Order: sequence, then C-alpha cells, then structure tokens
Amino acid sequence: MSINESLNIPSLQGKVSPAEWQLRCDLAAAYRLVALYGWSDLVFTHISARIPGPEHHFLINPYGLMFDEITASSLIKVDQACNKLSASPFPVNPAGFTIHSCVHQAREDAGCVLHTHSRAGVAVSAQKCGVLPISQQSTFVLGSLAYHDYEGVALREDEQPRLQADLGDKRFLMLRNHGLLTVGKSIPDAFLNMYIFESTCRIQLDAQAGGELHQVNPQILQGMATVMKTVTVGMGSDLAWPALLRKLERLDPSYRS
Repeated sequence: MSINESLNIPSLQGKVSPAEWQLRCDLAAAYRLVALYGWSDLVFTHISARIPGPEHHFLINPYGLMFDEITASSLIKVDQACNKLSASPFPVNPAGFTIHSCVHQAREDAGCVLHTHSRAGVAVSAQKCGVLPISQQSTFVLGSLAYHDYEGVALREDEQPRLQADLGDKRFLMLRNHGLLTVGKSIPDAFLNMYIFESTCRIQLDAQAGGELHQVNPQILQGMATVMKTVTVGMGSDLAWPALLRKLERLDPSYRS
C-alpha cells in the first residue's frame, strides 16, 4: 500500500496545473532530502514554496507527517493568512507559517523558504560568535548572512516586522537559539543554500573541538556570489538538483505521487 493510500490522500496529478504539479514534486523531493540528510526534527519545521500566479498562494507540509512521508499530493495549499485552500485531513502548523508567510510577504524573490532545527544549526545559533570564517563553505554563507534574536516560539504576528527587517535581502538567516533558514528563488536554490549552511555549522563545531582556529583572509570573502556562479558553471542549484532527484528515484520514487 502506498503512503497516499494508507493516509487516504487522493492523487492530485492531473487535477492541478502542470506548473503546480511540478512544484509539488520538487517540494516533496526537498522534504525527502531534508529527511535523508538528517536535518529534520520529527514533524516540526517546514519548507514552503510559492505557487506561480498573482494570488500569493503557497504549498506547505501537512502537520503531523514525517518528512520522509511527504508526497506531492499530500502538500497543502494555503493563502497568506494560512487558511487551507485544499482538502486535507491534516492541519497546518500556524507557528511555522508565522515565519514563512512574513518572509514570502517581504521578499518577492522568495520562491522557497526552508527552515530547520538541525543539531548543528541550533548549536551554532546559540554561539555568541555566530558563523565563523573558518571554512570554504562559510565563505559562501557570510556574504549573505543575517541574524534574528530569539523571541520565543513564533506565534505572535508582532514579531514578523522585526524578522523581515533582520532578514533584509539576505539568503541565509540564523535564528538565534532556534535554527537555520534559507531563501531561494526556487526550491533547488533554497535546498542548496541550506546544504551549504548546514555544512558550515557542522564543520565549525568539529573545528572548535580540535584546537585553535585559523580564519579565512577577509579579502577572500569579497565577491563570493561571482565565485559560486563559476563553481557551478553558471547553473547554480540546477547543477546538483537533477542528481539529487536521481538519488531519490533510486531510493523511493513515491515522493512524486
């Protein structure tokens, strides 16, 4: 029995536009990959994606499913106020969308917002120093990194303007004492950003356990956006995303059901 059948979730393939179905497949893939790489926190945290069009509608996970259970059809469509626009036996976590909705609202370029509570991410978010320039990975993060101080579980709308102001136009946001957040024009962009962010935090913790640190020359931090384009031969996240999807296809293709 498939995941959708066991949860009584009907397939939406052919019932939504081709553009929305492709977005659903990519977002479900991102959830599966977050689980695969060990960044998930049971059923908590979220990845949201904006559906093309003027309505400002979004896809987000059904609250209560593990990330490795997410499928294209199980994702829930919501509006800017987190009202469900598609039928689902599962609720949507309002605390999660408090963060995501305000980022989408402030950033027209935010096609996808990815938030994690990974062990390494939370650990570094609790360090006063924040991200240190001690690895090649960190150099890609530091050029577009912002911080937001912890204000408790994200339930209050009055926190949203402060989070928006702190994020500004950055791609990486460290939520102090909380976790990591990345913004991308697309789902592959947000995922690749998180891969680099998470790697940065893991490397930092390992390096701090090993003795005195050697920091990267500050001059090297300049122009890292151009360097990234060169490293990815101008393809950005599209260089790695097809390979990640092939990996999922080998392991479990049910994400696109």
